[in-house]
Amino acid sequence: MADIFTLLKRDHDQHREILAELAEADADARQKLFEKFKAEALSHANAEEQTLYAEMMGDPDEQDEARHSVAEHKQIDEYVSTLEEMETTGEDWKATFLKLKHRYEHHIDEEEEEMFPHAKKHISDERAEELGGKFEERKPAEKKEVEAA
Repeated sequence: MADIFTLLKRDHDQHREILAELAEADADARQKLFEKFKAEALSHANAEEQTLYAEMMGDPDEQDEARHSVAEHKQIDEYVSTLEEMETTGEDWKATFLKLKHRYEHHIDEEEEEMFPHAKKHISDERAEELGGKFEERKPAEKKEVEAA
């Protein structure tokens, strides 16, 4: 079983690939790729909040980082909601998507470069593996909910 940090990084790499494809996609391909990104990113965020962030919220030294990341998830949710209301063929959609892409990539870079190394100092390897197992359990259920919404 992989630890939580390895699993989250693996997802982040996949999300970067989808975002890059989406940035280059023509109007016809955008909707399908956007739905894929939405399902992957939102299910990831929900499962991450229920595992790593919940763990961090229990440690006073980690709470501010977890709260900051939850707030960034909310911003990303708002961009996704805005994009869902727009026609994927328009230039406004593309401009808003590029803002989402920038915000999301900033968020995952910040997690990987700052939050994860800091959290690793407070979470044992064994606990990180347990959280990884919980994340792997939660993400498919979260993905079903996102896809059904």
